[in-house]
Amino acid sequence: MAGKINESAPRPGKTVYGAALGILMLDTAFPRIHGDIGNAETWPFPVIYKIVDGATSDKVVRKGAAGLKDDFAKAAKEVVAMGADGIGTTCGFLSLFQDDIAKAAGVPVASSSLMQVPWVDSTLPPDKRAGIITISKESVTPAHLEAVGVALDTPIVGTESGKTFTTTVLDDGDYMDFELARDDLVEAGRRLVSEHPEVGAIVLECTNMGPFSRDVSLALGLPVFDVVSYLTWFQAGLRPRRYQP
Repeated sequence: MAGKINESAPRPGKTVYGAALGILMLDTAFPRIHGDIGNAETWPFPVIYKIVDGATSDKVVRKGAAGLKDDFAKAAKEVVAMGADGIGTTCGFLSLFQDDIAKAAGVPVASSSLMQVPWVDSTLPPDKRAGIITISKESVTPAHLEAVGVALDTPIVGTESGKTFTTTVLDDGDYMDFELARDDLVEAGRRLVSEHPEVGAIVLECTNMGPFSRDVSLALGLPVFDVVSYLTWFQAGLRPRRYQP
């Protein structure tokens, strides 16, 4: 009979123990409110954060993350050496580096909330599909979608025309007006379903949209998936729950 696994003896070779998920952070200063990926109180489990110096929101989103691939690969190796068993990132546009980060890290990588789109599509009735709300529609290229298996004709709207959300995040503002940001997300969601009535669920691309997921869901009466839902699922595989004594 096989011996009982000794869970009190953790796997050696780490510096940090008890945190399975490592999160590669953009180099930002805007407020990360509760529900944002970069607010540690968002998570019901411990995480390891690693800032990628010089990787601003503007560079990653508006400038296509040009010249940053090696920086993210290096940061991935470092966070795994610290103790992470899987890696996420704080920008959906880093889907471009999914394969590069995974190759460098040697562990599972969930680079982008957009990776949920094919899964969500598979859960919906045949006449429905997932739609995407992004921080910058004009910055989303076919390469961003193809890198993580998202259909190129997926309905997408952005929050660029809103009052505050996009500018606060991409211009690294020092204040986030929660009410106005919520209005931006809800308005974008309403526009998405108005323009694309086949949308039966929404995926939020931007990792800073988590605080507003419930508001969007209540306003539209649709399921909403964000990076918090994605990485919570991811963590469940990295640290499966034990049920028996």
